[in-house]
Amino acid sequence: MTLPGGNPESNAPAHVTPTERDFPAPPEPSPVSPTFDELTRSRTKEIIAQYPEPRSALLPLLHLVQSVEGHVSQDGIRYCAEALDLTTAEVSAVVTFYTMYKRSPCGEHLVSVCTNTLCAALGGDDIYARLRTHLGSEDRPLGHEETAGEPGSPGSITLEHAECLAACDLGPVLQVNYEYFDNQTPESAVELVDALRRGERPQPTRGAPLTDLRTIELELAGFTDDAATVDTTARVEGPSSAVESVRGVRLAEENGWTAPAMPPQPPAMPARPEKK
Repeated sequence: MTLPGGNPESNAPAHVTPTERDFPAPPEPSPVSPTFDELTRSRTKEIIAQYPEPRSALLPLLHLVQSVEGHVSQDGIRYCAEALDLTTAEVSAVVTFYTMYKRSPCGEHLVSVCTNTLCAALGGDDIYARLRTHLGSEDRPLGHEETAGEPGSPGSITLEHAECLAACDLGPVLQVNYEYFDNQTPESAVELVDALRRGERPQPTRGAPLTDLRTIELELAGFTDDAATVDTTARVEGPSSAVESVRGVRLAEENGWTAPAMPPQPPAMPARPEKK
């Protein structure tokens, strides 16, 4: 059919030039959070300079962000992405894979209770259950990675159950800011968190003297010269083994036991079976 004027009938929409289309305006790039000040940016450059590929600096950089924020926020993810020329999706994939990076604001202290098989059998489950109700209530026990008190405030505690803290010979164990407290009981664990809430810093069974979570995160990022660290030497020194951990070595020394020497040449590999 021909319309008046000699134009053929068509159901096609009228031609619209690209400038006439209703394209949404591109989103403005979000500014990096002002939380990340010049000192943090300077430390960021120091971390990145240690690696041949900038993306390899992501793990320590996330610890740096967590030392500033008390967790890794979306601003923190974006900051790392911009600093390392990564996408926010790549950074988010790493943050959500490693349990050391927290997505919610943490307390002054992070208390991690081992509930893996051996510690659980020795009482780790009981310790975790007692701390849940002690830091929360019978009606509303504290949940995994929940905080008692205002996050970041003095005496606030974030509680979590952890999978194997690599101290089976000293179980049940828990950590405060990744420092070990061995051979715990529900009663001793309650005394420990009560001391933390009062502002005390009990001496760990092994490792460096206790500090707060943000200071530990800064150290994990590679910086031990912060103003909060009064004595750097004291911060990194401390007993790292226990009698239980070296009992096998002591028995070997007392009985003159030695492992056989390595042969000068490794044994020949067995022949590969013929394919049938």
